[in-house]
Amino acid sequence: MRQLTTAVIRFILRIFFRRIELVGLEHVPREGGVIFAVNHPNGLIDPLFLLSFVPRPISFLAKAPLFRYPLIGFLVRAFESIPVYRKQDHVSGTNAETFGLARSLLARGGSIAIFPEGTTHSDARLRELKTGAARIALGCGSEETIVPTGIYYTAKKTFRSSALVCFGEPIVVLHSAIGSDGEPSVERVEELTRAIESGLAEVTLQADSHAALDLIARGEDIFSGDDESLANELELRRRFVDGYHYLREHDPARLAELESLIRRFESTEVPARVSVPEVVVAIVLLPIAIAGAIINYPTYRLIGFLAKRLTREDEIVATIKFIGAATLFPLTWIAYAFFHPSLLIIAPVSAYIALRVFEVLADALRRARWVPAERDVIRARIIEVAEEMSTASQT
Repeated sequence: MRQLTTAVIRFILRIFFRRIELVGLEHVPREGGVIFAVNHPNGLIDPLFLLSFVPRPISFLAKAPLFRYPLIGFLVRAFESIPVYRKQDHVSGTNAETFGLARSLLARGGSIAIFPEGTTHSDARLRELKTGAARIALGCGSEETIVPTGIYYTAKKTFRSSALVCFGEPIVVLHSAIGSDGEPSVERVEELTRAIESGLAEVTLQADSHAALDLIARGEDIFSGDDESLANELELRRRFVDGYHYLREHDPARLAELESLIRRFESTEVPARVSVPEVVVAIVLLPIAIAGAIINYPTYRLIGFLAKRLTREDEIVATIKFIGAATLFPLTWIAYAFFHPSLLIIAPVSAYIALRVFEVLADALRRARWVPAERDVIRARIIEVAEEMSTASQT
């Protein structure tokens, strides 16, 4: 049941996101107890990524109320999740119960995922980490491994955006003395929590404000176009954060000028590269794509409407869209099958054809209209800053 559910979730994720990349898989131990300490920017989507792409079975520490929800409750139980009892959730249970279950699973060579920030959020920086991951690891009584894991989205609310899962350098946790209360010392817990925070900082993108992150994202898009891998894009944006801070401190006027250039360029979005054969195939399949769009568009619009009405929290939008797509599209196709059984196959196949055809044609049209001259100016200014920073660091 677990393998089947995971396969279905992985398939839906690959439809929902246009591009998914995994880096650092060599850092994931294939055996022994492992704790994945993960940032948490995108609600239920974050654990689904781990569930689908971590190369070993994984369980989650999940807030206790999730176990009561109809669909989500089924998922958290199916994957042996461990309830976390938070005061604000007003449910009975203790940290000792949670930690005991987690340590027992790790002692059996299992793996768990923890979101040490404590909640999903859209902040520009990591929130202060809770100590649970460190306390669980240090209290196991044996050597455990913590893998800092960063999840990076190019546009986390947007259908057919891209996502990266980055596994960082493992932190090996040696056996620690346990006090009479069954807990490791406060000093060891704080030390390990700082190490986890440092590990997460290496695999996530952080800045001092959303405005800075937004400018950095637009600048990187212009600089690199659509050809970068997501891992390279994340690293480049991290370097852009350094450049942003450098200019803000040493030359704010030049930072303002660069921001103005980027804003003017926005109307000429950098298009993805498409090949001639892709365009030819898309044109041939266009009639099927149009039919698929007509058949599936009402459900697509309904899901978008529900996502807007049911939440105003950015980090929950993708969760609602994911659950809506996973339930409403199959129901739509089943309903069409009452008119003719063949529509149960035609409707989903034509939906996927429509998705790919319109993406290829849209990219081709943008590429045809695109004038790269302004991009070259922006690239030159960014390179100037990089060279200046390099010179400054050598003096």
